[in-house]
Amino acid sequence: MISPKPSKTRSGPEGPLSICLLSYRSNPHCGGQGVYLKNLSRALVDLGHRVEVVSGPPDPCLDADIRVYRLPCLDLYDPADPFRIPRLAELRHPMNLIEWLGVSTMGFPEPFTFGWRALGFLQRHGRRFDIVHDNQSLSYGLWAISRRIPTVATIHHPITVDLDIALGAVRAFWKKLKHLRWYSFIGMQARVARTLPAIITVSDCARRDICRDFKVPADRFRVVPNGIDTDLFHPLPGVEREPGRIIVTNSADTPLKGLYYLLQAVHRLESRPLKLVVVGTPKENGGVLKLIRRLGIGDRVHFTGRISNEAFIDQYARASLAVIPSVYEGFGLPAGEAMACGVPVISTTGGALPEVVGDAGWLVPPADPEALAAAIATLLDHPEQAAALGRAGFQRVQREFTWRRAAQRTVDAYREVMG
Repeated sequence: MISPKPSKTRSGPEGPLSICLLSYRSNPHCGGQGVYLKNLSRALVDLGHRVEVVSGPPDPCLDADIRVYRLPCLDLYDPADPFRIPRLAELRHPMNLIEWLGVSTMGFPEPFTFGWRALGFLQRHGRRFDIVHDNQSLSYGLWAISRRIPTVATIHHPITVDLDIALGAVRAFWKKLKHLRWYSFIGMQARVARTLPAIITVSDCARRDICRDFKVPADRFRVVPNGIDTDLFHPLPGVEREPGRIIVTNSADTPLKGLYYLLQAVHRLESRPLKLVVVGTPKENGGVLKLIRRLGIGDRVHFTGRISNEAFIDQYARASLAVIPSVYEGFGLPAGEAMACGVPVISTTGGALPEVVGDAGWLVPPADPEALAAAIATLLDHPEQAAALGRAGFQRVQREFTWRRAAQRTVDAYREVMG
């Protein structure tokens, strides 16, 4: 049984808190949830709070002074050994068996299984935490945790949006069934979200969409925009921007991220000497590579693969434009990171991107290759206008999006729930 709710006298109503952050899959090198975990945990500790992280794979690579408990699991999505067949001894554990059966039937069981494993962890260690903060697992195990320990959850955006876009991008009935099976955890997330006393989300757009799709009352939400790691993302003095060099920080082979539309825009600009640098690795023989071959633009598109932070910032410094072609974003960290580096930004209006970019970038409709191509051509032809957008974006990030500010507002939500 989880220990009773802790008394305020231990940490004091305004004193430092003991915080448990739950995160089922948080790759620090790609994906907003991993970036969120890494930077929020750092900022909370810098405010004087004690933070411990309970994590699924891969290693979240947090700073050395932040304790991490890595819950054992089968990790069947490990890139080094994907979809491996577990040993019989591993399957004797009920959660491992559920995990393997879920993956074997084309589902995504990790949020479900992680939640129950986290519940077991907190049954052993829960008494030392004032608050539990879930990073969008929204599992039934989290519901059980919330019955005994003050609990909040961050929902970056409702995964219903991903499902709708994925279904709209395919025609074959069996492919639609495959997507429905993969996203079958959404019902659990919606049910659990409705039981929580407070939900943190990262934009007004995400709040509206979660209210609509998960049917959560609006007064349960606390909007806390993400920060941008300005110690990492910043202009590099002395590095010249290369004319016609465009950067996009998303190689995901999913319709949600909109890379397909940017590639079509590059094809429309075939008469111009430009180069698209995609930070990431494409899926082998996936839709992105097939489209590049079909459009005949392979000589104009370069994938970096996984690169170091230093190389990442160098890529930003050399780019003349950054493009965020997403169909939908609950926040839009790539836009903020490019702006922090002083790179002129072209972004779609998908989801919360206008809340991040504001008037410091060029906004176009989502899923519109022609609009993307026109914006790219205009800014390449008018470098002084592009430079002005780069300066405005840098100033906006410094003014509006810091992780310290995000952490302070997150702590306010904790105290409200504890009270």
